[in-house]
Amino acid sequence: MQPPSSEPRVVQLRRYQLAPGSYAEFTRWWAERMRPLRLAAGFEIELAYGLPESEEFVWAVSAPGDRAAFQALEAAYLASAERAEVMLTQPERALSMRVEFVEQIG
Repeated sequence: MQPPSSEPRVVQLRRYQLAPGSYAEFTRWWAERMRPLRLAAGFEIELAYGLPESEEFVWAVSAPGDRAAFQALEAAYLASAERAEVMLTQPERALSMRVEFVEQIG
């Protein structure tokens, strides 16, 4: 969890249902490859939790500014050669993903 900041941030919550038997490999890949890539691209990781019994993975990523700024940063990240390289090493892909912008309450 990141310390509170006076700078406005946009948070995107990402929920994945992983393929049966892929939890350990996927979460290791995410921690070793995807997390550092997102950080290097200018994002912050707000949280990352796994549910091993149901083979789910939930994480939140944020960026400074408004939603348009987040989307611009994400578009550059998605088009990057670095991301393409890391995605080649991804273990079995998630069966489903739910990605939404969220707001902090309280």
